[in-house]
Amino acid sequence: MPATTKTTSQLLFNGILSENPIFRLALSMCPAVGITTTVMNGLLLGVAVLFVQVFSGCTIAAIKNHIHPRIRIPTYTLTIATWVTVIDLILAAYLPDAYKQMGIFVKLIVAFAIITMRLETFACKNTVKSSFWDGLGMGLGFLLGMMTLGFVRELLGMGTLFGYDVLGVRPLLFFVLPAAGFFCVGFMMAIFNYVELAYNRSKTAKQS
Repeated sequence: MPATTKTTSQLLFNGILSENPIFRLALSMCPAVGITTTVMNGLLLGVAVLFVQVFSGCTIAAIKNHIHPRIRIPTYTLTIATWVTVIDLILAAYLPDAYKQMGIFVKLIVAFAIITMRLETFACKNTVKSSFWDGLGMGLGFLLGMMTLGFVRELLGMGTLFGYDVLGVRPLLFFVLPAAGFFCVGFMMAIFNYVELAYNRSKTAKQS
């Protein structure tokens, strides 16, 4: 029996908002801090993770009944590595310039905790359809987080967006440094927590 009764929309928005991989679960902090110096870097790595998250989840959901419990983690790793290889080759072939800047992080997707965690807690217990929507939600949540961080850091650190000069100056060069990545992540986490707290309070007030 499936381990969840959530609807498609609940599965989708769960990863984007209530369980956002970066701002709520604090997973995959390495790429969130190291690669989000520009919007484009955040976009490309976010799309790569989205691709791997969805296809890995669907693959595990499809073969879950044939995976021996003792080898489930190696099976997850092999599945993720297979899809990472596919996206790695695609990026290298069609976006070589961008790939040179973030190639090492694409390969490290194999070790991203968010993907392995969702395979273990969700995909191996649910249908392919549910795993698709769960993977899409978590992937979009990661993509949203990466692009948001990239937007803030590129704009405030270099005065540009997608490489185009929009401010004419470099206002706060600090934002392109690794330390600023942690600062931005912490700030966005605070916003997410505040929004959820405000929502829960308003919901409780309406019920009472």
